[in-house]
Amino acid sequence: MLRQLSLAIALAVGGVIAAPAFAQDPAPASATQGPGPEAIVQTISDDLAKAIEGHQAELKNDHEKLIAVIDDTFLPHFDIDYASILVLGQNASKATPEQRQRFAKAFYNSITHRYAEGLLNYTRGRVKVLPFTGDLNNKRTVVRTQVMLDDGKSVSVDYAFRKSASGDWKAYDVIIEGISYISNYRNQVDAEIKKEGLDKLTADLESKGGAAIDDIQKDTGGAKGGAQK
Repeated sequence: MLRQLSLAIALAVGGVIAAPAFAQDPAPASATQGPGPEAIVQTISDDLAKAIEGHQAELKNDHEKLIAVIDDTFLPHFDIDYASILVLGQNASKATPEQRQRFAKAFYNSITHRYAEGLLNYTRGRVKVLPFTGDLNNKRTVVRTQVMLDDGKSVSVDYAFRKSASGDWKAYDVIIEGISYISNYRNQVDAEIKKEGLDKLTADLESKGGAAIDDIQKDTGGAKGGAQK
């Protein structure tokens, strides 16, 4: 499961996968709202393909440029503040707004640096978007996909979206075979906060980047939790 989680996060980098649709059109969005979840997934797929394909060698040798590609592609469609609150869990209510904001930025950056090079393996056709069955009138919905792994097997990967007060959809969670990216890291982050405190954890994420994620997983044994819906 950790291998599957690593692959999906490498493609999604914190929340939403680059998923090309297979012979189906995205569900239409309301004229008064921005694009719907399926359209967002398709936009990310197209933008990522344009940025990655044919530039793998250049991006592999220029890590900061690769990070910039990730930021440009994913950040407009990913609610890092909300995702980080979910990752913090009960610790969020104990933190100040400044602590939560600092943690959100540090956590996103560390995840991005940890899995960035996985995006260099991105190719069209690895992901099949399943027919959308959600209700866009709800405040939350899920885009379901099947991801093809290197060994030819496929896994179910769902992407949770929420609608903002302005009506825009943003992704906040990745759920792999029923296991949530949010819940997986929430358990690990909670253990680290209990051990050393939120400020120390945030400082480690800021200074060590992706290595801090490796340390968290090593210290907690890669704790896994149930799906976050």
